[in-house]
Amino acid sequence: MARLARYGKTRVKICCIRSVDEAVLAIRYGASALGLVADMPSGPGVISEEAISEIASTVPPYVTSVLLTSRKSVDEIVKQHQRCGTNAIQMVDRLELGSYGELRELLPGIDMIQVVHV
Repeated sequence: MARLARYGKTRVKICCIRSVDEAVLAIRYGASALGLVADMPSGPGVISEEAISEIASTVPPYVTSVLLTSRKSVDEIVKQHQRCGTNAIQMVDRLELGSYGELRELLPGIDMIQVVHV
């Protein structure tokens, strides 16, 4: 609650952005974060890492670009992030104990978001 009051607005992430044009439109209409979906075992919105990199490079600094990854190993996540260049990573699967600390150490300044399946 205090966090929302501090920023003065609710943050909204628009997921499954597939092009620079879609990113521009989402930002124009108030998106505070853009979800860019890498390879997934299933689900909509998957785009290539090259497309993710292209879109992420156009996102202004006040908008968070989020790489959605199904990778589970720290090494694979770090390498994928380096190819994609987003400023946040959303893990769609649970990682091994200790992986989150290792990721934070290897990717300082990159926001980490964990999906919780219910």
